[in-house]
Amino acid sequence: MSSSKSREQIWSEWRDLVNMSPKELEDFLETEESKSVGDDDGGESTGHASGRRIVKILRTNKDDLSDDQWDHMAKVTGYIKRHTAQGGPDEDAEHSAWRYSLMNWGHDPLK
Repeated sequence: MSSSKSREQIWSEWRDLVNMSPKELEDFLETEESKSVGDDDGGESTGHASGRRIVKILRTNKDDLSDDQWDHMAKVTGYIKRHTAQGGPDEDAEHSAWRYSLMNWGHDPLK
C-alpha cells in the first residue's frame, strides 16, 4: 500500500469526508456542472474519473476492497482535505466550481 496511513485511518477519514451516496454521486456525474470542472486530458476530467471510481468503492464491501481501491480512497481523502482547507467562495458557494470539484470527489461541502 502506498499510503503511510493504516487502513483504519483511511476508512475513518473516508467515512467522514465522502458524504455523498453512490446514487447522489452518480446523478451528479451526469450533470453539466460535474463535467465543467477539473483538469482534463482532452476528455474526462481527473475528478470525474475519480467520481466513477468512488461510486464503485462505495458499492463495495469494506472486506472486498482491493489494494488499488484503498490507495484511491487515501488519494480522495487527501484531495478533499486540501480542497476544503482552501475554503470556498465568499458568495454563491452552491453554484461554484469549488463545490462542483469537491462533489466529483464525493464530498458536498454544503451538507
